Amino acid sequence: MTNETVRLTMAQAVVRYLCNQFTEIDGERVPLFAGVFGIFGHGNVTCFAEALEAVQDTLPTWRGQNEQSMTLAGIGYAKAKLRRQIMVATASVGPGALNMVTAAGVAHANRLPILLIAGDTFANRRPDPVLQQVEHFNDPTKTVNESFRAVTRYWDRITHPEQIISSLPQAVAVMLDPADCGPAFIGLCQDTQEIAFDYPAAFFTPTVHHVPRPRPDLDQLAKAVEALKSARKPLIISGGGVRYSQAEGVVSEFAKSRGIPLVETIAGKGSVVHDHPAHVGPIGVIGSSSANAMAAEADVVLAIGTRLQDFTTGSWTLFDKKAQFVSVNAARWDAVKHRAISVVGDALVTMKEMDSALGDWAADPSWMDKGRSEMAGWNAMLDEYQKPTNAPLPTYAQVVKVVHENAGERDLVITAAGGLPGELTKGWRVKSPNTFDCEFGFSCMGYEISAGWGAAMADETRTPIVMIGDGTYMMMNSDIYSSVLSGHKMIVVVPDNGGFAVINRLQNFKGGASFNNLIKDSRVVEPFSVDFAKHAESMGALARSVETLGELDEAMKWAQANDRTTVLTIPSDAFEWVPGDASWDVGVPEVSDRPEVNAARADHDEIRSKQRIGV
Repeated sequence: MTNETVRLTMAQAVVRYLCNQFTEIDGERVPLFAGVFGIFGHGNVTCFAEALEAVQDTLPTWRGQNEQSMTLAGIGYAKAKLRRQIMVATASVGPGALNMVTAAGVAHANRLPILLIAGDTFANRRPDPVLQQVEHFNDPTKTVNESFRAVTRYWDRITHPEQIISSLPQAVAVMLDPADCGPAFIGLCQDTQEIAFDYPAAFFTPTVHHVPRPRPDLDQLAKAVEALKSARKPLIISGGGVRYSQAEGVVSEFAKSRGIPLVETIAGKGSVVHDHPAHVGPIGVIGSSSANAMAAEADVVLAIGTRLQDFTTGSWTLFDKKAQFVSVNAARWDAVKHRAISVVGDALVTMKEMDSALGDWAADPSWMDKGRSEMAGWNAMLDEYQKPTNAPLPTYAQVVKVVHENAGERDLVITAAGGLPGELTKGWRVKSPNTFDCEFGFSCMGYEISAGWGAAMADETRTPIVMIGDGTYMMMNSDIYSSVLSGHKMIVVVPDNGGFAVINRLQNFKGGASFNNLIKDSRVVEPFSVDFAKHAESMGALARSVETLGELDEAMKWAQANDRTTVLTIPSDAFEWVPGDASWDVGVPEVSDRPEVNAARADHDEIRSKQRIGV
């Protein structure tokens, strides 16, 4: 040990620490923190920005257009990197900080790491109230940054320069912990940022971090093996944790060799290719009839790396009430849900150990034969819905097929909200692993384009293809401009169906009148269409408006050949959707003046009668 110290401001010390954290990817040492997305204001420009400017060649700073969107870009980056590298997002105080809260919710719900650093009020309170400060009359310690407590895994406010010595390592540990992974927030009081302190030189020692792989408890593993061996109709649910553990190969081979049909969650889609011999489709509300039919008959469900949210379970109506769940998950919280046999551990090492413990056991081949038959029927139905017709407007399904045909084998498709998550989860036939990103943990409108920018940074050898509805495009599109400025290309496809069509569909399905979703049903003077191509061109992108599927095919080929972000828009049908078979529990009025609502309520009572309730 040495008593050597380095005198730095607190802000400079934070930045130096970040620059000295590393990780290994495929045997190569790389920075753990790959860069910073920043919008500066009085809370972070004079001190934190001063420190970042000095290291811009080591820790690059990228200028965002909106604090929420730049944070979403950082999340998209981490997701594309399978949580192996992390971005930082920094904002000023007040509205700048609050703009990051929604994106923090995305990271929290999806178990994705990002380091959020925001300015804060003065620790000494001498100039209070400062510009943009929200005062709490009965608690002067509260600032807007308290809002992050609900949507972060780690939260701290630095009021003394020495506090970062204990705080920063804890934040890093949380973001790298597969069980506790999520966003970390650190608020930097404005006056504390400026203070110089004699930091121990050892604090800045270059450190290489590795994501831990916790092994399962042997007794719980034995119980899981016993349950599988007793199964007549076992089913694997492959979740996002399979991908983050990099267990795709192990899980896909396990399913194949053991003869267990494999279905994917929305986050897990892309853990296997579409035509993998054990794959029987995506499961749940926006899943396939093939996967859902298999789930209805399964007696033992091996859930790997999934938090079993309602879109996966059909609000817990998909499964036989007697089905036994076996949950393999790094997080205890997820592993114990629904009285599962909980195997808490990393997916990769756990599945290797489970495979070894199973000996020569395999499921009855007739069960896999049924899965393949169901999958063949699903593929045939998809073919019908995706083939061109003479209808006046193309459907989402038809647009998805054209885009898919023009996607490179490793190109990453991205979506998040509206009707496209369903159409892509059902209709996108994955060509190679880890090429599908549907953010549906938070289903955040606005994630798509921003995540495309971040994903383009994460891997410049493939093209992110962002599919986004017209409604979501209007909510957040400024990172088209960001990607043009930074030189990171993506392709953005905008099927325009005149508003929030999928919510109109839900509204109608539950008996409601079309109201305030499609533009034509809203309080407007004159419904009209936005020229998305011209809008994108005004931000420096290349763009085309097309009318037909043939024109879209030609435009996709043009977009792939371009050297910068390209936006394509096509009118699409607001009422035609690929069908799904799973139920979803949403509140339906018990009484209404609309007969359609009363009928829907009766149907919904039937849905709720099918639910597993805590068993």
